[in-house]
Amino acid sequence: MGVMCGRFAVTTDPALLAEKIKAIDEATGTGASPDGPNYNVAPTTMVATVVTRHSEPDDQPTRRVRLMRWGLIPPWVKAGPDGTPGGKGPLLINARADKVATSPAFRASAKSKRCLVPMDGYYEWRVNRDPAPRRKAGKTPFYLYRSDGQPLFAAGLWSVWKPAPAAAPLLSCTIITTDAVGELAEIHDRMPLMLAESDWDAWLNPDAPLDQELLTHPRDARDTAQRQVSTLVNSVRNNGPELLEPVGPQLEQITVL
Repeated sequence: MGVMCGRFAVTTDPALLAEKIKAIDEATGTGASPDGPNYNVAPTTMVATVVTRHSEPDDQPTRRVRLMRWGLIPPWVKAGPDGTPGGKGPLLINARADKVATSPAFRASAKSKRCLVPMDGYYEWRVNRDPAPRRKAGKTPFYLYRSDGQPLFAAGLWSVWKPAPAAAPLLSCTIITTDAVGELAEIHDRMPLMLAESDWDAWLNPDAPLDQELLTHPRDARDTAQRQVSTLVNSVRNNGPELLEPVGPQLEQITVL
């Protein structure tokens, strides 16, 4: 199957998110702060992320909310003529959990630049079964979310990129994916690696090496619900609460253990 987690929804203001998770808000007032709810977050969009960083080399690291471009840019990517990241490779919006420690694009970030990407839920497209003869199978969009209304926190990696040594840095991130579990696998074979709050500190700790167990232990997919939504989400030009409305035959809430 193709790339998963290519769209998601975020309706929580970064300042409110920071207050909720006891973090420092470094997103508001940056000039690139999201302008209200985004029901159709697409690659290259600036998104709120959660990191833990030091202010001084020897102080206690603190949790912060920072804006980053979705689609990780490794530090070694050269700038194009217009000063933006060059290269014609695919956007690095997802990173496979089993590859992050060894992939040249992700291994440096996996060592000390790990983040969380909060979202209300994410969209996934299921390939339609039994297409008409000689017709290509279409895809049906679904919205996946926590049934209790709480946000999801996907494990991610981030990087700092500069077009020149003295230039302002561009922060960028990717969402880690893993094998889908339970009934979620009926929609797509991959899913974001969601972390429970009890794992956040270990994942974000900039002074600790990558904990491989966090990449491999059973997924935190409890109380995950899914519903079929409109194909309006297929176009990034559409962005409103109607994208989350259920359509078609509805699936009951599922619990993945």
